[in-house]
Amino acid sequence: MAVQFLTRVPVPWLARLDGARAGDAFVRSTGWLPLVGTAIGIVTATVFALGQLWWPPLVALLVALAVEAWLTGAFHEDAVADFCDAFGAARDAETTRRIMKDSRIGSYGALGLGLAVALRVAATLAVPGSVGLYAIVAAAGIARWCAVLLMAMAPPAATGEGVAKDIGRLPRRSFWLAAVTVLPAIGLLAAGGRWTASVVLVVISLMLVWIARGIRRRIGGSTGDCLGFAAYAAQILVLLVVAGA
Repeated sequence: MAVQFLTRVPVPWLARLDGARAGDAFVRSTGWLPLVGTAIGIVTATVFALGQLWWPPLVALLVALAVEAWLTGAFHEDAVADFCDAFGAARDAETTRRIMKDSRIGSYGALGLGLAVALRVAATLAVPGSVGLYAIVAAAGIARWCAVLLMAMAPPAATGEGVAKDIGRLPRRSFWLAAVTVLPAIGLLAAGGRWTASVVLVVISLMLVWIARGIRRRIGGSTGDCLGFAAYAAQILVLLVVAGA
């Protein structure tokens, strides 16, 4: 279920589940999101590494990100645009929720998404040598873990819809399972330096506290777009920390 949720990879046997079993499986799958995210990072890093056999690093990275967008359906990028539009253009809860549900992208969303992708590209290219490949994989896994953490820190808004509402209050078992499935990603960072891994954990913790406080104050809790924005922001922060280490 986690694979189907985060990617376009077909999982045909899930069609045999009825509505109740599928809903229960979806809630329990949240604990596996960091591991699936790490797998997505492996695909992106592999395409980036192979692409550099033919093209300059910038071209290879853009191709890798294009492949990733196809693989994931630009899942988190869409959330970034919606989040930036809603929280940039609105000041009250009702307008914020209305803009977030709108499929159109405004100036805040376009600028926010453009800067987010540009920051991700720049930070990745700033990481030296083969460390960049490890950083891509680690950032992808930790990013999905941050979405799970935000579910625990900011339960879904009472009037919200979508992924956060479907999951509801994060089960304790899923919270601890996510803490285990993110270990491969954290281990990659720690292999490059314990100090770097420690700084990453501190930075993303501060980011999550800031986002959780902001969305609780503005709309009363989290939505799917809030979770997706947090994941993408965490991915960028991991890369920025590694690049500056």
